[in-house]
Amino acid sequence: MNYQGKKVLLTGHTGFKGSWMTKILLDMGAEVCGYSMESPTEPGLFQLLELYKDVDAVPRDVRDLDMMMSVFAKFQPEIVIHMAAQPIVRESYRNPVYTYETNVMGTVNVLECIRKTESVKSFINVTTDKVYRNKEWAWGYRENEELNGHDPYSNSKSCSELVTSSYINSFFGERFLSVSTCRAGNVIGGGDFAADRILPDCFRAAEKKEPIIIRNPYSIRPYQHVLEPVVTYLELADRQLGEPKLAGSYNIGPEESDCITTGELADLFCKNWTALSGEQISWINQHDGGPHEASFLKLDCSMIKSVLGWKPTWDIGKAVEKSVEWYYEYRYGRDIRAVTERQIKEFLGNQ
Repeated sequence: MNYQGKKVLLTGHTGFKGSWMTKILLDMGAEVCGYSMESPTEPGLFQLLELYKDVDAVPRDVRDLDMMMSVFAKFQPEIVIHMAAQPIVRESYRNPVYTYETNVMGTVNVLECIRKTESVKSFINVTTDKVYRNKEWAWGYRENEELNGHDPYSNSKSCSELVTSSYINSFFGERFLSVSTCRAGNVIGGGDFAADRILPDCFRAAEKKEPIIIRNPYSIRPYQHVLEPVVTYLELADRQLGEPKLAGSYNIGPEESDCITTGELADLFCKNWTALSGEQISWINQHDGGPHEASFLKLDCSMIKSVLGWKPTWDIGKAVEKSVEWYYEYRYGRDIRAVTERQIKEFLGNQ
């Protein structure tokens, strides 16, 4: 990848995945323009890494087309990566209108700005593994499967994919512009403090020395470290600049053997946390009668392996180990920026 001097506009840069991506881009010498609301959690990784010193941290809403247009016009980006979203399934049940406004109209606004900004040559729309109509199959979903997520979050991301396809067909055909959508599995990693996510819930329980509450311990998910999709988005965005034929829709997930149950993930957290801290921790199965969530979800990543020569870098064991290491260092007030930089260097060095 070569991002030295490249102008990258990143939506959602203050979020969990966005903060990891912002750090990598800055380390690679890119000029980064962020477009996002304030960090969605307290604490937030964006603040912990002090990224606001190098990236404009003025809050901006993806639903505000006029504001977004003015930012595009001033910055004139070459690459755009769209990650801003309302990303929590349970929150989408509580607030479906906001979820659709952010995830669908936010995408429309980004695409409209790209349509009117000739400097943009590469665009990545980040969606989710949940865009597929989930039939609880034992095999992974492929990129040509039906898009029709069940819950408002998943469905809004399906709509985001359809909007992107429409803009490609309607407006981008005669232009030198490469557009891809990326559907990643469930990401874990240090710096995630969101509610209703498994690893942050594990960490909060460990801090309080309480049992971890698991709602759906037998649900199978394609868990992967956050660096897996983030680095892949960046590689694809850079490569499709010079190779437009690479543009398309891609699944990004772990090997099938690393698709594990939520209970197994919690077991790995407990094992690694005890090894580092010496503190015993366990989890209990306590379903709270919440809304529908898929019980079985895998991705078939054959396409990205074939087209980009991609493969996962860290297996699930290493992914959990690195996540727990990050949270442990954070808990004891260590230099979290140094921990983050060390993990990025190790990850890139293993590729």
